[in-house]
Amino acid sequence: MENLWLTASIWVALSLAGALLAGWTGISISLVEIIVGVLAGNFLGLHTETWVNYLAGAGSILLTFLAGAEVDPVVLKTKFKESLSIGLLSFLLPFIGAFLYAYYSLGWDLRAAQIAGIALSTTSVAVVYAVMVETGLNESELGRIILAACFITDLGTVVALGILFANFNAWMLLFLAVTAAVLSITPRFTPWFVQRYGNRVSQLEVKYLFFLLFLLGGLASLAGSEAVLPAYLLGLAMAGFFLEEKNLTLRMRTIAFSFLTPFYFLKAGLYVSLPAVWASAGIIMVALVVKMVSKFIGVWPVTRLFRFSSREGMYTTLLMSTGLTFGTISSLFGLTHGFINQEQYTILVTTVILSAVVPTLIAQTFFRPELVQAAVSKKQSLAMIPQERKG
Repeated sequence: MENLWLTASIWVALSLAGALLAGWTGISISLVEIIVGVLAGNFLGLHTETWVNYLAGAGSILLTFLAGAEVDPVVLKTKFKESLSIGLLSFLLPFIGAFLYAYYSLGWDLRAAQIAGIALSTTSVAVVYAVMVETGLNESELGRIILAACFITDLGTVVALGILFANFNAWMLLFLAVTAAVLSITPRFTPWFVQRYGNRVSQLEVKYLFFLLFLLGGLASLAGSEAVLPAYLLGLAMAGFFLEEKNLTLRMRTIAFSFLTPFYFLKAGLYVSLPAVWASAGIIMVALVVKMVSKFIGVWPVTRLFRFSSREGMYTTLLMSTGLTFGTISSLFGLTHGFINQEQYTILVTTVILSAVVPTLIAQTFFRPELVQAAVSKKQSLAMIPQERKG
């Protein structure tokens, strides 16, 4: 009989190793955990367990919820035309391009090609947000537009996943009805609940949020959909509340990134076969080109239409070409539900990982807006001024 606690210690040790590598290299922790999972699956013979699947699933739900909660509703409203145009085309054209490539060029069946279209149409909110904060662009108008556009793109991918792979039956009607009710009630009910029962040792507000996420996720599963869909919508519905409740946001992030999401990203990497990556290297590179070119065709002209400078337009296009979280979620959904096989999963996840790295490096190296560099320098200079002189 396998020793549960020793097995758990191995998974946590891998998570710890990933965190240390991320700190030393400066690479996104999610990306490093996937790579560690790849190595563990190919060289250590690690495999999933029932409890690992549960924790990984909970991690993906919570991560998706937090991504939705990061969207600033005010920015989404004030820059709606720019955000909607960039975000919608950033999803639609790569979805079509990747679907056609997988269906006609690679000969994948309809369901597998649809998974490919969804997985390669995503934009990584996690990667983009980290870049925004690092460069100071999150405080500029350009940065706010990019972040809002990321939400539109990923909302498109989540909705597509729900629509294309849902079973329209009585369970679906129940799921839609309950989700609509929860989304309409929670923005008003949650502030009262947290004010009345929050900030206690028992963490009632955290348990309340997990109850909503698991309830909607369970109904989504019964309807044949994916639990991340209502989680993302619930996060958006409560985004205004979370922007004011920084302490609660921090606690939820701590739960997610310290314990739950490492299992998800390690598991995602576990299914990548290195021999399959080597055998499919040409397909993977073409898939990456398809994603980046289709993103360029969709996003670049729109940035020029809204009078972005050439540098800002290219920078925006490259950041919208990134992918990680929703790409791996979509791919893993396809694998676990039998829509794609392990070789196809490996192709998609490897392409997604490369899309998190390549466009970001190009954008930061060659197209980083000068105004951001100036703003960062100014902030650094102000930080060096003694506090009494600032006053």
